Amino acid sequence: MDTSAAPSREELVSRASNLVPLLQKNALWGEENRRLPEDSIEALTDAGILRMRVPARHGGYESDMGTVVEVISELGRGDGSTAWTVAVWAINSWIAGLFPDEVQEEIFATSDVRVSGILSPTAIAVPTEGGVVLNGKWSFNTGSLHSHWNANAALLALPEGGYEPIVTAIPLSDLEVVDDWHTAGLRGSGSVTTVAKDVFIPQRRVLPMAPALQGQHSSKLNATSPIYQAPFTPNASAMAGAVALGLAKAAKDAFFERLPGRKITYTGYENQSEAPLTHLQVAEAMMKIDEAEFHAYRTVNMLDTRSSTGELWTMEERARVRLDLGAVCLRAKEAVDILNTASGGSSIYNTVPIQRIERDIQAINLHAIMHPNTNFELYGRVLCGLEPNTHYI
Repeated sequence: MDTSAAPSREELVSRASNLVPLLQKNALWGEENRRLPEDSIEALTDAGILRMRVPARHGGYESDMGTVVEVISELGRGDGSTAWTVAVWAINSWIAGLFPDEVQEEIFATSDVRVSGILSPTAIAVPTEGGVVLNGKWSFNTGSLHSHWNANAALLALPEGGYEPIVTAIPLSDLEVVDDWHTAGLRGSGSVTTVAKDVFIPQRRVLPMAPALQGQHSSKLNATSPIYQAPFTPNASAMAGAVALGLAKAAKDAFFERLPGRKITYTGYENQSEAPLTHLQVAEAMMKIDEAEFHAYRTVNMLDTRSSTGELWTMEERARVRLDLGAVCLRAKEAVDILNTASGGSSIYNTVPIQRIERDIQAINLHAIMHPNTNFELYGRVLCGLEPNTHYI
């Protein structure tokens, strides 16, 4: 594959679309084995999908958000767990670009490096000569089974007392992996727990979290890159929401693929497609998918516009991104719920995709930063003149 220049949006989306049949074929294996199949990862790598948020000087594409979101949503049509894992890798590749340039040289020295990470500070870092010693664990660590690095948050113990949140870059080989991902949804994502036991982190691989969340970085070479001209949360929200949008489209594909020739049992409808109920169901589902797409791309358009102009974000705009994320997840789930309900009793077999899509979208909607109610409350809080009650905005 020629990596001398970044592929166009159309090219990357086409590559993602071409992967959909493979991801659909591998989805059941991923569920049963609670991880992504190696041939799916190889196909993603060969297609250049994992380079979208990697700095150009390290062979990446620095793709705009419109490209990233459309690619991830296409992957979601094939398999929600794959799309979710790719979104996590894209988010954390971006985070890696916040670290000092010498640290990036370490991380991106691995060709097509995969970086996972957790920004919930569930570990303690104690200062020591030349760095910190890290102890703790990070659950829900998507992609770690296949990753080379983790970008994980921790609380730094301060000499005067108290703690400061930080982000650390850790080789996966320094962590213990606990195979505890036994879940109802997104099973193929392998979102296991990683554990640090007296792991030494050199000071160059420690970032204060607060500036990182604002998009302020220690990298001099990335400072003017368009993809680094926005805070963390809008970037992450756009990529995460793309998975929900992709799952809604996957439900549409799965439903219409099974529709021809299906009847409605215990009724006079020999063809489900002729029933007025079906017409109402599919119309409502399509409307909700359209609404999800609107919210997804409102955030995309703001990100790509601000990345080119450098204009600062207001607090209301940043809170509205969280609103859009919640709306994408909610409307996508509503669409999937309708189509799943219309799929009949035979759809409960594990070989029928709609039941897996239903469980995956449910899992998405329970994620702490994607939960619709949490996001709506945050936006309303800011509209009412109160300070946000979270740093993730």
